[in-house]
Amino acid sequence: MFHISSVIGAGCIALSLLLFGGVAAAGPAKLSQWTTIESERYGFALAYPGSLFVTRDGRAADDGQVLESRDGGARLLVAAFENEGAASLAEYRAQLLAENYAGAMIDYAPVRKRWFVISGTRGSMHFYERVSFTCAGRLINSWALLYPAAERELYDRVVEAIAKSYSPGSGARGDCD
Repeated sequence: MFHISSVIGAGCIALSLLLFGGVAAAGPAKLSQWTTIESERYGFALAYPGSLFVTRDGRAADDGQVLESRDGGARLLVAAFENEGAASLAEYRAQLLAENYAGAMIDYAPVRKRWFVISGTRGSMHFYERVSFTCAGRLINSWALLYPAAERELYDRVVEAIAKSYSPGSGARGDCD
């Protein structure tokens, strides 16, 4: 189960499609009241500005969570799940590009041995998605942020701060069991 805890001053990819639906323009916001999301089941953790985002349905999910900016202009998806289809990193990346980011202008897309990032713009929205394969590829850990391209000055800072706090999971005990 994902737990959310407040940390002041701390620096299921299918749901990615949810990120692109019904998002309005975001206004300026102060980045404060950092909150940490942690998954007991997967060992995944990251911090986000609680002053900017709230849970979409008011509760944590077992495998992840969708948060929305207070004004509805941006969405943050946090997920960890088992790689049931045993997809390789390259296969999973190709699937995301084809299914979730077709037609997007990709501006940043590093690929490493166990992780990749897909970032770019589609229409008036900018996105950043980080995917990590852990436990020899058995677990997929992911977070994605979709936000108005007109608000990049604010949300690019949020992406950088979340990226610094991000810790992909290796199971409940950290040993991939």
